[in-house]
Amino acid sequence: MPQAGPMAQSPFHGRTIGITGARGALGLALSRCFRGAGAHVIGFTHGATPQEQTDGPHRWVSWSCGNEASLDADLADIDVLVLNHGINPQGNQSPDVINQALEINTLSSWRLMQRFEAISRTSSRGCPKEVWVNTSEAEIQPAVSPVYELTKRMLGQLVSIRGAVLDGSGREALILRKLVLGPFRSSLNPIGVMGADFVAEQVLRQAGWGFRLVIVTPNPLTYVLMPLTELGRRIYSQILSRPDQ
Repeated sequence: MPQAGPMAQSPFHGRTIGITGARGALGLALSRCFRGAGAHVIGFTHGATPQEQTDGPHRWVSWSCGNEASLDADLADIDVLVLNHGINPQGNQSPDVINQALEINTLSSWRLMQRFEAISRTSSRGCPKEVWVNTSEAEIQPAVSPVYELTKRMLGQLVSIRGAVLDGSGREALILRKLVLGPFRSSLNPIGVMGADFVAEQVLRQAGWGFRLVIVTPNPLTYVLMPLTELGRRIYSQILSRPDQ
């Protein structure tokens, strides 16, 4: 009988992955999945950097919103940047909380995307760099948290209208993937219906298949509404688009 050929190598094998919000349930689950796929993982955290974990990031980097420029050296070494950080103020809608949520959930991710994009345009590596943005299902579905929904929808719309990122020769320099995830169990949502490890495995599987819109949720409506929403936004933005100045 013929012998079975070797298993296909993971598309993330040997690549360097950066994950913000890496101390949360999903951040740690993604770290485990990437490590299992043979990737080197850098975890970005707002708190004190923890001790090295056997199933977490290989290396930790401390940072704060508004100080994204300090991460340029680390971003230059990264192949895939996963923007996963955020806060959920639940029902709190005070001006201070709204400002904090906008800064953390939306503006810091947007600034990191821009810095990583600038780095990717000058990268000499063969494969284009990638940014994965976790906007969550709150982008189109109620999350019982108006401020969380507002900030995630704003981030999602920014990603939708960004379009292709090309280098000087017209080749794609940066791949954008959007992660639209349903409720999973975490410290912020202890009654989530999905496990973080299951969600992380599905995210890597769909990204490995080449999906730019990654959806993991038990809600069947999201699989219909999100692609239609994304298509409508892109058509609208392209019709009104002007070349970058």
